[in-house]
Amino acid sequence: MRLRRRSLALAAALALAPLACSAGPPYASDDPEPTEHGHYEIYFFADGSSAQAGRDGAAGVDFNYGAGENLQLTAVLPLAYDDPAHGRASSGVGNVELAAKYRVLHAQEIGWDVAVFPRVFLPSASRGVGDQHLGVLLPVWLQREIDDGWTTFGGGGCEWHRGGDARDFCLAGWAVMHEIRKGLTLGAELVHQGADTRDGHASTRLGVGIDYDLSEHWHLLAAAGPGLERPAQTGRYAWYVSLELTL
Repeated sequence: MRLRRRSLALAAALALAPLACSAGPPYASDDPEPTEHGHYEIYFFADGSSAQAGRDGAAGVDFNYGAGENLQLTAVLPLAYDDPAHGRASSGVGNVELAAKYRVLHAQEIGWDVAVFPRVFLPSASRGVGDQHLGVLLPVWLQREIDDGWTTFGGGGCEWHRGGDARDFCLAGWAVMHEIRKGLTLGAELVHQGADTRDGHASTRLGVGIDYDLSEHWHLLAAAGPGLERPAQTGRYAWYVSLELTL
């Protein structure tokens, strides 16, 4: 079930600039703002979901580097687990992700920031967790700043992958967040994903998130929400939490 991260988006998800004006984690919907040129954003994350068939999730490091004025390079290194309701639990290295976010349009030009964020999912090195084949996600993300501390962002794309009973699918998400006070931002999002297996189902999820500045360089992010479409099969709930280091 890939709706996280991230890119669960859809973790997934995923870089942050200052919390007052950017998105990404902890939301599945992503944002178009790359990491600032020459700087780093590192997320130490954990996520999970639960459905009738069992539970799954991951923990790891989401590493982002501002390689240019409008370019961000990303690598996600997860340790994943799968705990089926009937069968043995398994864990190991999940699908390593490599991605590059490039902002193609700026808000100063059209009122919206727009970026492409192609992402490659490498085959899992461990049997029983993750996908055992290559996957490629090609999304477009948009963001607009609104008066009084409000920001709206979202977009979507399609993922191509082959192997076993996997099938190509598309996903889309949109979110709104508001800076309650300096260093504290709350938000909500709605995410929809098509079926990613031949006998699977499309899913829709509601999420509520919080970003909180612990200090100048450390930030706490968390999100959780219920499944709205066939929750027993696609996920009763999902959650995400991370500690972010900005340098």
